[in-house]
Amino acid sequence: MSKTQIDREKGPEFLPKFDEKGLLSAVVQDLGTGEILMVAFMDQEAIDATLRTGIAHFHSRSRGKLWKKGETSGNVLNVAEILVDCDQDALVLRCEPAGPTCHTGAPSCFYRKLDDGILQSVKA
Repeated sequence: MSKTQIDREKGPEFLPKFDEKGLLSAVVQDLGTGEILMVAFMDQEAIDATLRTGIAHFHSRSRGKLWKKGETSGNVLNVAEILVDCDQDALVLRCEPAGPTCHTGAPSCFYRKLDDGILQSVKA
């Protein structure tokens, strides 16, 4: 095990492990309900903006730039805490949403389940 790996897995320093595109996965969880709201990607710029503002920022792969969640809708995600996985290549953002999280208007992007090969609505 390398020193970096030991530091990353056992040490107190935040050493994000980005993939070859400079990204890591971020799962957004509702602080109050525990519901998974969305999954996105973060780069160093998104992490820095999130830490600086307390509002979730991500890297938009389709636009290739920083994206503040809710920048046009106002449905921002206020970050209460950030959990870091064991090898620091994935984050969980525990948030208080200021409205629906999904661009479709659904509270969560996970509003359907796969049932026998067919997508079915998840009843709230």
